[in-house]
This record gives sequence, C-alpha cells and structure tokens, in this order.
Amino acid sequence: MSPIFKTILVASLASLVVSVLLFVGLIGIMQTAGIDFLGMGFGRYLPERVIIKETVKEPQVVEKYIPQTTQEQMIVDIVKRSQDAVVSVIATKDLPVLEQSFVDPFQGFGFPNDFFGGLQVPQYQQKGTEKREVSSGTGFIVSSDGLVLTNKHVVSDDNAEFTVLMNNGDKYPATVLARDPVQDIAILKIEKKGLSVLALGDSDAIETGQTVIAIGNALGEFRNTVSVGVISGMWRTITAQGGGTMETLEDLIQTDAAINPGNSGGPLFNLAGEVIGINTAMSQAAQNIGFALPVNKAKRDIEQVKKTGKISYPFLGVRYVLIDADLQKKNDLLVDYGALISRGETSADLAVTPGSPADIAGIVENDIILEANGKKITKDNPLAKTIQASKVGDAIRLKVLHKGTEKTVTATLAERK
Repeated sequence: MSPIFKTILVASLASLVVSVLLFVGLIGIMQTAGIDFLGMGFGRYLPERVIIKETVKEPQVVEKYIPQTTQEQMIVDIVKRSQDAVVSVIATKDLPVLEQSFVDPFQGFGFPNDFFGGLQVPQYQQKGTEKREVSSGTGFIVSSDGLVLTNKHVVSDDNAEFTVLMNNGDKYPATVLARDPVQDIAILKIEKKGLSVLALGDSDAIETGQTVIAIGNALGEFRNTVSVGVISGMWRTITAQGGGTMETLEDLIQTDAAINPGNSGGPLFNLAGEVIGINTAMSQAAQNIGFALPVNKAKRDIEQVKKTGKISYPFLGVRYVLIDADLQKKNDLLVDYGALISRGETSADLAVTPGSPADIAGIVENDIILEANGKKITKDNPLAKTIQASKVGDAIRLKVLHKGTEKTVTATLAERK
C-alpha cells in the first residue's frame, strides 16, 4: 500500500470517527431535551429523573361564577344589595317549666303499696319559667334610624317580646310602634342608626307576568331564603289565618315565587330592586300560590308613623254593599251603581254607627251613596277607596239618593277606633 493511500485511509477513518462521535453527541443532547428524533422514539427513553422534571399543567380553577344572562345578574345584584336590610323578627315569651314526677294515685287510701301492681301516674309541677321562641317572621328596614316593616300577624301577641335578627347575626330588641287597624301591616323600631334601607317601588305600576323576587326567613329557620317567580295574578281577595287572627285581605298581589311559613313580612322585589309587595300569605291547598300586600298600602303607614308615631284611619261609619245590575234587579233599585247602606247579618251590625260622621251628616239605612268628592261609586271605585285616600278630619262631599231624591251632604271623617 502506497504511503499516499495509507494517508488517505487514515484521514477517512478519522473523519468517520469524528462524524460518529458528533452523531452520538447529538442524540444524547436530544434525549436530554426529550425530543423524539424524526419519530424514531429516541426521546421516549429518558432517564426517570428527567420525566419527574416535566411540567404538568394544572386544571384551571374558576374563582368566581359569572351569571349567564342579564336577568340572572340582576337577581344576584338585588340579593347582594338587599341582604343587610332584610331581617328576621323573633317573638319570645316567658313560658312555664314543668317538672315530671310519678305518684301512686291510691296513696292515702289504705291500700298496700303494691296492691295495684305498683301503679304510677305522671304528675307535672311548674318549676319557674324560661324564655322561649314562640314564632318568627320576616321584616325589612325602611329607614336608616331603625324603622322595620312587617306583617301585623307576625307581631300580634301583646304578651310577647320581639327581637330583630340581622343577616350578620346581630340582635336588637324591637318595639312595636304601630299596628295597622285595617291592613296586615305593622311597624317596629330598633335602636340602631346608619342602617341599610330598601327602596320602595310603585305597586300600582306592576303587571301580570313580570319577574319578582321574594326574600324571607323561610320556616323560621333559613334566613334570607331567595325565591324567584312571576306576578301570576293581581288584586286578589282572600281570607287568611295567622298569629291567632283571621281577616279578609283585599287587593293582593298573587305570585308563584315560593312563600313559606316564616316569609311573612318579607319583601317582594321587582327587577329594578324595588320593593313592590310585602309577602303575607300562602295557599296550603295548592303549590306556589302566594300573596303579597301592595307596598303602596304601607307607604301611608310609614309616613304617619314618622310624623305622629301611630297609624290612624279615617272613619265614616256606614256598612254598605256595592250595587251592580244584578243587585239593582233583585232589589228593584233606581240605579245600577253606588253604595247601598244596609245592616249586616246580626243585630249588632248596624247600617249606620250612632254618633259617627255619617250619622251626623244625616245618612240612614237604605240610602244610596252615588258619589264621593264628585266621583261615582262603582266596583272599580268603591267608597272605601275614597275614604282611605283621605285623612282624619277631612270633609268629603257625598251625593246621596234618599227615598228617590238626590241630595248632597258633607261628612267630616273621624278617627277609626
């Protein structure tokens, strides 16, 4: 082999060795980096320590729920804004503590102790008294200095003590300032200032089908329970029982938002966050039929209590039935509208109260009041509406049909007792 050929062979072998070393080094670097070289799988055979160092992407955690609709966001916002102004109203009383013991009923009659097989009967003896919760309802704050609106039947027990429980757990003794003699409304007072207040809307502007939100102390246990529904009917009349009383309630808002025992006195909101009703009653014979008093009925009470410390109603002193075509035909009346002054079912239910404004004005049984302050008396505009819109001491003009002759009288309204 010539020297030149040997030199070329050695150079070629050296170049080949260098190339192999470079290739092996490159593979090593790619293994360390975890790269699969041209799909050959080299990158899969990594040392265990390298696999442990691989970054694992954690699942994303949603820290805040985002409402999906504008209406849903409205409801969430209303609940957040109102929660500090919706309260629980708790009634407590001093009740006897009874201790049970067992005695032989025949002791002292001369029988042996075991003559009747050791017969023992329970006997209870009072051992003092203790305060116990006897009822609970809901209320809401209507003035920053501590006026709380609720239902009258929630605070009807004169012998009970009342406590307002805030959403944060704070408790305040409550005084009943006034109970409405006509509506199921009462106003309480707590000694606390700077309180959150709910805005009152216009219940005359509501419509069937609009969305409403009810908040209350459901079952007297679950504070600030929220339910959502619609106004399913308007101006309903029901006979309700609660707090040991029974009364007829008129012009109520019907809703399918769930109203449970304990919700009484709580607010019914529209989607503007305004209170348009006071949750009052529920039907036990059906599902999701609840009733609320229109909040406009309470506005008058709130203003009266702020000014005078009490709720007073004007009083005319008559019993009447509204005349329609059927009543006109049945009784052979001259008109098909107006208020027919008539006595009730018992002898005590007089048509005109003696000494009342109506009596002083000369109104008698079987008279028909055709107009009050120039407006016809109809089912849509009953006499009670005109009276309740007036104040004690106001003089109202009444057009009266007396024995076929029309006359106009003036009656000065007194305070209802």
